[in-house]
Amino acid sequence: MRIWAHILALLTAVSPFVAGQSSELQFPQRVVAGTVFSVPTSGSGEATLYIVGPSRVLQRKVRLGESIAFSAEDLHLAGPYVAVLTSGSSSRVAQFNVVASPAPAKLSFLAKPSRLPVNLSNAVSGVVYVFDRFGNLILEPQQLSFELTDSTGRKQSHAAASHNGVGWVRMNSGAKAGTATFAARAADVHETRVIQQVPGEPCTIRMAAHPGRGQRVVLETQPVLDCSGNPVPDGTIVSFSESFAGTQSTVDVPLKRGIAKTELPSHPGAVISVASGVVMGNEIRWNGGL
Repeated sequence: MRIWAHILALLTAVSPFVAGQSSELQFPQRVVAGTVFSVPTSGSGEATLYIVGPSRVLQRKVRLGESIAFSAEDLHLAGPYVAVLTSGSSSRVAQFNVVASPAPAKLSFLAKPSRLPVNLSNAVSGVVYVFDRFGNLILEPQQLSFELTDSTGRKQSHAAASHNGVGWVRMNSGAKAGTATFAARAADVHETRVIQQVPGEPCTIRMAAHPGRGQRVVLETQPVLDCSGNPVPDGTIVSFSESFAGTQSTVDVPLKRGIAKTELPSHPGAVISVASGVVMGNEIRWNGGL
């Protein structure tokens, strides 16, 4: 913007008519990026055309009385422009805007989080920025579609419209752990992101007990699953507790291949329990294996 203001100030100093009316130079007030068009001129002789716009200045020698042609690449950055046609001591001025092409060509797609548990409501968010082929943000509303597919192929779909170039959505995480694909589409343009869905907290825990060597009792859980039937990740801590004669012993064991296993002293009449986090499992009153 500083460069734009500086160049415009120079043009104003050279031509006292820049700040005046612009009816003599017939630029369209609104130009779609990538449009091929021409601007008629009147008079005779040579002149110089200056066009000042976002991040660039265009200078061109023209012959008065002939039309000035513009290709698709000449004015493709969206924003406000000032055109000044100078010939000798006279100047002609026009102000116009270049707007983004309405055809989406690129999506900037942000999906968060990249890793989350299954079965969470509105936990997956997607944000899309819609651009034309010149990199201009398309401010006009665009129809968007979002699709979240879990590792079993089960899909969730949602439609939305962009506002001022941005569209967004919130979706639930799926019921099945594994790699999920999150896709966004506008017209024929699409982008895909990968989200890792991991099992939730243990849902139920069941253990069994049987005599071990010496005065020991062997404790082993069944495969630990979340409430959707997904195996809880290895490394999840399972706590075994034994209460006997007013004392309590506790052992923390990480899951290995979905199962937790340990040994405790064998005390006939002891009460043995199992838990993981806030989830309590079954209790066993140990009778010594009888």
